[in-house]
Order: sequence, then C-alpha cells, then structure tokens
Amino acid sequence: MNTLIDAVAVESRKARSAMVLWSTGALLALGVATLAAVVVVAGRGGDPAILAKLGPQAATGDWAALLATAAQVTAAGGLLAFGVGLSWLIGREFADGTVSGLFGLPVSRSDIAAAKLIVFLAWAFAVSAALTVLLLVAGVALGLGAPDSAAMAGLVRQLALGALTALIAVPAGWAASLGRGLLPGIAVTVGVLVLAQVSVLADFASWIPFVAPAFWSIHPDVDSALALSVVPLVPLIFGAATIFVWRRLQLDR
Repeated sequence: MNTLIDAVAVESRKARSAMVLWSTGALLALGVATLAAVVVVAGRGGDPAILAKLGPQAATGDWAALLATAAQVTAAGGLLAFGVGLSWLIGREFADGTVSGLFGLPVSRSDIAAAKLIVFLAWAFAVSAALTVLLLVAGVALGLGAPDSAAMAGLVRQLALGALTALIAVPAGWAASLGRGLLPGIAVTVGVLVLAQVSVLADFASWIPFVAPAFWSIHPDVDSALALSVVPLVPLIFGAATIFVWRRLQLDR
C-alpha cells in the first residue's frame, strides 16, 4: 500500500506540471460552457434559421437550454478529452522512452499503472467540477437568475455525466499500454465515441456501458438511470486489464 501511495504522489506531481492535461481540461471546461452560453444567446435572438439548426429546446433560452446543450457536448467532447488525457498519462512513458527507467524503481509496475489510473480519475473529476461551476457562472451572467430545483438537478446531472464519461474512457489506458504509445489509446477512444453516438442516435442499446451516460444525458426524461449501473464494469474490466499489461511488461517486446 505504501508503494502505491508513493506512486500516486509521484504521478500527481507529473500531472500537475503537464501542460497537456491543463490545456485539455481547460479546453473542455471553457469550450463546453462557452458553446452552451452561445446557444442560449442564439435562442433568445429568435432567428428561425438558427433555431431550426439548434432545435426547439434552444428557443427557450433558459437553464434547460443551457444544461441540455452542455450535456450533449460533454457526452461526446468529454469522452474524447478524457481519452486523450489518459492516453497521454500512460502513453508518454513509451513515447518519451522513460518506461525503461520504471523497471529500476522500488515500486511495482502494477502499482505505477494503478497510480496513473487514480490520478486520471481525480483529474477528470476536477475538470468535470470546473465545468459545472462555469455553467453556473454562465447562467447567472446571462441573466437566467438563481437556478431553481430543476436547474440544480441539471447541474448535479452534469457533474455526474462528467464522472461517468471519465469511467468509460478507461479503455484508452489499456490500449495505450498494449500498443505502447498515445495513438492506440486515442484510436480506441474515437471508436468508443463513434459507438456511443451511433447507438444514441439510433435510440437503442442504452444498456451498453459505453452508451448509457450519453443516452441518460440526452434523454433525462426517459427511465434510463438504471442503465448507469453497468458503467462501472468498464473501469473495473479495463482498469484491471491495464494493470495486468503493466505487470507483464517487458523491455524487449
């Protein structure tokens, strides 16, 4: 346990000094909040052409429009951002050639992999919390007033969506470990993103773990919350697979 704690401390220091994580997190949080605010402003403008593209919900220009837009963008953009972040956390060791130095440390490689996953989840939750706060600030700044109970429920759902999206991005860590680089992890993230979006648009397979968070966020009025119970299977399975790959990691192949 002590070695795992030490590994988490070291990986945390690496993450805090990593511009990739800072920039990716800032781009997601600021980008989603800004886009959601733009939709509210456009909805208030009442331009028929814009409203036809944004959908009927955008026409309300209220908290519901702000949070619905944020949820839809987070379901896709969040998965990509978190997948890139985890791919970098793990793949950089191979890309930078620092993985060989890890074999000489008094910490097992499985503990190092577990520490990377823990740090990733902490980073992703921090980004999700920052995004939720920015949405609250944006709503107040746009004159939507103090959020009522429905808006507060939407903000909580937004925070939960960010955390759940981070969980289904864990396969990127396994792919980056198996493929020994950033690109395999990013490729798997894109594949999961395509699967989720196609399934949601087709309105089926809400019980697929990769689909459940997006389906739940886009259709909150549908009884889909129970399907979220399968989401933890993704980090459990692929997190264990990542640790297994690192435990058996060899330098010659």
